[in-house]
Amino acid sequence: MSQANKPLQRYFLLYVPWLLSLLLKSDPVISYLIAWLGTFFIFYISYSGWLKPLPADRSIAGQLMRPIFLVQIVFIGYMASSSIFYFLNTLGVNDPTPSGFLPNFTFSIDKEKLALIAQCQRYYVLGHAAFVMGLMLCMRYPVTQKYKVDNQKLYNILFVTAIICLPLSVLTTSISGLSQFSNQFSSLSFMAGTLALAFAIPLRKGFNTLYCIILYSFNFYHALTSGFKEPIIISVLVLGIFLYPSYKKAVTFTFIPALLLLFLLLPTYNRIFRENAWGDQLDADDAYKKALNATLNADQLEDDTTWGFLVYRLSEIDMFAAFVKSTPDYVDYYGLDLVEQSVIAIVPHIFWPSKPSTEEIVMERVYNAGVINRGSNVSAKPAYIVDGYLSGGTLGVFLALFIYGAAIQLISQKAEQLFGGYVLGTALIFSGLFQIFWRGLSFEFLLNSVFWSYITMLLIHKILKAYNIIEPI
Repeated sequence: MSQANKPLQRYFLLYVPWLLSLLLKSDPVISYLIAWLGTFFIFYISYSGWLKPLPADRSIAGQLMRPIFLVQIVFIGYMASSSIFYFLNTLGVNDPTPSGFLPNFTFSIDKEKLALIAQCQRYYVLGHAAFVMGLMLCMRYPVTQKYKVDNQKLYNILFVTAIICLPLSVLTTSISGLSQFSNQFSSLSFMAGTLALAFAIPLRKGFNTLYCIILYSFNFYHALTSGFKEPIIISVLVLGIFLYPSYKKAVTFTFIPALLLLFLLLPTYNRIFRENAWGDQLDADDAYKKALNATLNADQLEDDTTWGFLVYRLSEIDMFAAFVKSTPDYVDYYGLDLVEQSVIAIVPHIFWPSKPSTEEIVMERVYNAGVINRGSNVSAKPAYIVDGYLSGGTLGVFLALFIYGAAIQLISQKAEQLFGGYVLGTALIFSGLFQIFWRGLSFEFLLNSVFWSYITMLLIHKILKAYNIIEPI
C-alpha cells in the first residue's frame, strides 16, 4: 500500500490517549498525565508520516510556516502542554526555593480541582486529535498552482511590501471603520520585513539588510512596549524560522536558548512595565527603559513572578476549569448561539453604528460562569476550545477543533495557489493575515478576523495580478 493511500482507520489512533484518559478518569492524576503525554504522542504520529506523508515538495526546514508545523506547534503546544505547571501547583508543588532547584511541597490537595484539571486536559487532547484529523484530511501537496511569481523578483516584492504596509497600518488606525485592518497591515509589514531580512543576510545586500534590521528593530521595540508577552516571543520565533534554512546550527544554538531566556525574563519585565506604563506613571518609552534595566540588572529573578507566570499566565486551564465547573450544571450549553453572535460580529460598525459591542457580548458568558465579577476591570475572554465546550460539551470540542484544523489548512493552500507558492502564499500572506490562528481566540473575534483577512487576501491578489507581479500560468 502506498503512503498516499493509507486507510482512514489510522486516524482512530489519534483518539487513543483521550479514550485511555477517559477510562481512567477515576484517578485524576493518572488521567491527566495520560492526556498530557497524549499530546506529544499525537505530535509524534503526525510528524512520523504514519498517518499521512508530510509535504514532499519542499524540505522540512523550508516549509516550517505551514499549518502542520507552526500552527500546530504554537497553538496546540501552548494550549495543551503548558498546563503542567498548574497541575504540579495543584498537587502541592509550590514556589521554587531560592536555590532554584528543589521545590517546596504542601500536602493539602483540592481533589475537586484536580478532577476538573484532568477533565480539561482530556478536552485538550481530544481537541488536538480533532485538529490534526481535520488538518490532515484536507492537506493536499503540492498545491495545484494557478499563478506564478518570478523568483528573481521575490526579494524585491518582500522588501517593497514591508515598506508599503507599515504606513498603511498607521493610516488605517486613524480612520474610523478601518482600524480593524491596522493589525493586518502591521503584521504583513513585520512578516515581509523579517522574510526580506532572512533573504538579504545570505545575499549580503548591505543597504537592504540595514533597512530590514531597522524595520525589524522598530517592530521588536513596538512589541516590547505593547505590555504583552506574545508579540515579543513571536518576533524572535519568526526570525529564527525564516533564518533556519540558511543557518541551521546558528539558529538552533542561538534562538532556542533566546526563547527559553525570554520565558524566564518576560514575567518580571512585563510586570514592571505594566506597573509603570499602565499605571500612568511613565510613558511607554520610559517604562520600557525602566523595566528592561530592572530585569537585566536584578540580582536574581523574583521567584514568585516567574512561578506565578508559569502557573497562572502561561496556561489558560484555570479559566477553562471555571467554565467546565459552571457548564452545564449552572449555565446551559449555548448551542449555536455563539456561532450566530460570531456572524453578527463580522458586520463593521461603519455599516451598523448601533451594533452591540463584541467585547461586551463575549464577556457576558464570562460573567455568567462566575469567572470574574461584573464591574471588574479585567478582560478574561474564553479561548477557542472553551467556546467549543460551551457550545456543546465533548461534541462541541470535537467539531470546533476539527473545523479549525480543516479551515487553517484550506486557507493556507488557497494562499499558496493565489500567490504562486509557499514563500508569498504561506510564509507572507497566510502567516501575516491569519496570525490569529496561532492563538485561537473566542469565536466572535476569530471569525471576524478570519473573514476580513480572507477579503484582504483576495484584494491583495487582485492588486498584484493587476500589476503583473503575479501572473496566470
